[in-house]
Amino acid sequence: MFLSPDTRVCVTGASGFVASWLVRELLERGLTVRGTVRRVSSAPHLQSLPGAAERLELVEADLLAPASFDAAVQGCGTVFHTASPYVIQVDDPQRDLIHPAVNGTRGVLQACAKAKDVRRVVLTSSMAAVTDEPDASRVLTEEDWNEKSTLRRNPYYLSKTLAERAAWAFMKAEGGATELVTILPSAVFGPVLSREGLGSVQFIQRLVDGRLPRIPNVGLNIIDVRDLGVAHADAMTAPQAAGQRLIINGDFMWMKEVADTLRQRLGSRGAKIPTQGLPDFVVKLGAPFSPALNALKPLLRRSHRFLSDKARRTIGLKTRPAAETVTDCAESLLAAPAG
Repeated sequence: MFLSPDTRVCVTGASGFVASWLVRELLERGLTVRGTVRRVSSAPHLQSLPGAAERLELVEADLLAPASFDAAVQGCGTVFHTASPYVIQVDDPQRDLIHPAVNGTRGVLQACAKAKDVRRVVLTSSMAAVTDEPDASRVLTEEDWNEKSTLRRNPYYLSKTLAERAAWAFMKAEGGATELVTILPSAVFGPVLSREGLGSVQFIQRLVDGRLPRIPNVGLNIIDVRDLGVAHADAMTAPQAAGQRLIINGDFMWMKEVADTLRQRLGSRGAKIPTQGLPDFVVKLGAPFSPALNALKPLLRRSHRFLSDKARRTIGLKTRPAAETVTDCAESLLAAPAG
């Protein structure tokens, strides 16, 4: 059983990779969408979506100015909070990652609590809030929380963990009747609508254009951005989703498998995709000096085991094959204009 969807909804960080597909899904369902962006001029890909001319309103808001979301959520029955910095290498993790992720989340939730119309918040968290190091001895579920990340070890993972914990704490103390659902996707790939805020898609981009010279011995659980958009929208209407964390997880692929799949399917267009592996010792030696290698170190030769059964039961989650997802992702990047 599903609730009737709201007439007007809000999507924060609407120009991002995941949020753009969510906006598209919501417009296809006939909803009116108010999307927050840092600059309206950066979102022509949203304004060109089917239905956007009639039912999409873009307003400017910034995680560093939490009060800027007050007006954005007014009159919206559901707020999808997707905005959060996705950066692996930063000068100051506390300033550049933790502060905007945590304070921005609190600011959006405070705006929702003050507004009379918001009945549900669907927050985009991450599998980073579950773990930053695969554990082959057991399957991880929504009961698990990342306890290892620090400002020095995977600060991006820490930002997602602290932001989600802050959300649950705020809703318990001040949320009132507003319901919270958190969505925890694994690595998100799929076709891009814009080169704005590519997030995890940068991995596919670097494979295709040859900027990733060797392939590390790590793997990814992959979820298609289109399936993730549907999952967010369904979390808006499923009564049983209220108060739940939902892992949104698809097939596991080693990075070498991703590269092999793309070379095979892209043909001559995949000529720059590397064939050689990156030795583990190089990752380990470079980890103290490179945030990117430091993030890879705990993942070496380990496969994630996450359970998304709750999402399949609660919101009817369906996922497409990962090979299709990474291929469509690469195809869209090759077709998208540079810049």
